Amino acid sequence: MKTVVTTLNAKYIHTCLALRCLKAYAEPDFPLDMVEYTIKDPVMNIVSDLYDRKPDVIGFSCYIWNIEETIKVINMLKKVMPEAKIVLGGPEVSYDTKEWMESLANVDFIVIGEGEETFKQLLEEISSTQKYHMVFGLAYRKDSEVVITAPRSKLKLDDIPTPYRFDEDLDGLSKRVTYFETSRGCPYSCQFCLSSIEVGVRYVDIDRVKADLLFLIESGAKLIKFVDRTFNIKRDYALEIFRFLIENHQGCVFQFEITADIMRPEVLTYLNEHAPSGIFRFEIGVQSTNDATNDLVMRRQNFDKLKRTVTMVKEGGKIDQHLDLIAGLPEEDYHSFRKTFNDVFEMRPEEMQLGFLKMLRGTGLRLRADQHDYVYMDHSPYEILKNNVLTFDEIIRIKRVEDVLEKYWNDHRMDRTIEYLVANEFDSAFDFFQEFGDYWDERGWARIGHQLEDLFTRLDLFLSQRETKINSPLVRGLMMVDYFENHKHKPRKTWWDFSMSKQEQSRFLTILAEEPTLVSTSFATLNLKEKELHKHTMIEKLPFHLTDSGMREVTSLLIAYFNPKTNRSSIYTVPLEILAIAAE
Repeated sequence: MKTVVTTLNAKYIHTCLALRCLKAYAEPDFPLDMVEYTIKDPVMNIVSDLYDRKPDVIGFSCYIWNIEETIKVINMLKKVMPEAKIVLGGPEVSYDTKEWMESLANVDFIVIGEGEETFKQLLEEISSTQKYHMVFGLAYRKDSEVVITAPRSKLKLDDIPTPYRFDEDLDGLSKRVTYFETSRGCPYSCQFCLSSIEVGVRYVDIDRVKADLLFLIESGAKLIKFVDRTFNIKRDYALEIFRFLIENHQGCVFQFEITADIMRPEVLTYLNEHAPSGIFRFEIGVQSTNDATNDLVMRRQNFDKLKRTVTMVKEGGKIDQHLDLIAGLPEEDYHSFRKTFNDVFEMRPEEMQLGFLKMLRGTGLRLRADQHDYVYMDHSPYEILKNNVLTFDEIIRIKRVEDVLEKYWNDHRMDRTIEYLVANEFDSAFDFFQEFGDYWDERGWARIGHQLEDLFTRLDLFLSQRETKINSPLVRGLMMVDYFENHKHKPRKTWWDFSMSKQEQSRFLTILAEEPTLVSTSFATLNLKEKELHKHTMIEKLPFHLTDSGMREVTSLLIAYFNPKTNRSSIYTVPLEILAIAAE
């Protein structure tokens, strides 16, 4: 009997840990072929590839991001391979399972919950007596009726052979994301999250964890994402793994989902002192800073302690932080969400993800949707459309905030400019992103692509057309600095017309070549000749001079040097009055 396990990942660089766990547990009794596609792959291509493999059983791992495309694949497969047994598993089909079986006639079995033991036992029955009622945690049909067997008890995680050492994965370790688990379950009961359904947390033996991590690192893994729902819930366990990774990282990057308000200051101090810069990333689910909303979804959160953690990590400068928000939680209206957004943006996380509530199957919030008049999509990802305190119009507006937040903050296109605008022009960060997002949508820019220059010209146009108290030359100057800082190489064009003639630029470059110390000691150490300055620098006049403490409003020369050896840009400014004295 030939068996294939497969899934449709969101992107090629992603990998599916579930398939590897199934394979590790089933073998050697039942060898599994493991193949992954993406949701962007043409359905015909996927079906053709699976058909060529001639499987007797095909197992699909199903999630909200791939269920719609997976159903298309299944329906086409059954037309050309009617004898093949189709098995579904994963979080998307582990709830409302009877409904799935009734609506998907081409599905033969659904594995409910954790699949390793159930799937292996199902393969045993398919290949032998076909007594499916003996398989716990299974849905199947008997005489056209859906049968769901009793739930299966949870496995000890150490009973699952390691899923990280398959030969076919080795070549891709440096090119794709490796997902890794040290535990299953979550101690919290957040009613919008599937993890709240499972009681308790189970751990993998820490020595095995270390051995597997070291194997992956030494085999060339470049990015390992821990899928643990709350990595730091067991403090000593987490700290020991942090220490191990610091000592053995070899340049690999590790991403963790942490609960920030339970992080102890001494752990953060240890990380700030010992972690190499850039090897750790923290994902922190803030979701809402509204206490009443958090109570309604049974979410315990001490925002002051969370803020302390984020601040300590940011001050350490070693770890990037990704903070998540959810729009549409119970009793979080537009104005309350504005406050939540501003509370979080005030911490200036490296990345701030603005998501929208998804009414996931099996969650408490979906089961009690009527209590808050939730209206949501019938199909995945089951995103809300409105509720009793948030209208569809307001959700559309918040989506515009999300759009420009991604382009202008999370991609760090113009941090200096955004900082100035938020502090000096708009009532809050949310108000900037909202007003600009509305303008962006009105102009139809959401329906067309953009280059880097477009982001600058569009912000410049937005600011120039609104009634403003802003210092326009100063803001344009900050945008020029941001523009140059976004380039590794000397740009071929700019989004503005230069204020200086070529003759004037040449005159300044001559001065800079002859007296580089007028700019700074670090600029002088570059030891650039006039020819090199012409080739690798761009200069422009600014209404301010950048200093260590901020900026001083005085006409200055902006010098952007694009180092051909390091492929990095360096920004310098020098007051024109200093250069004028040198010219005399």
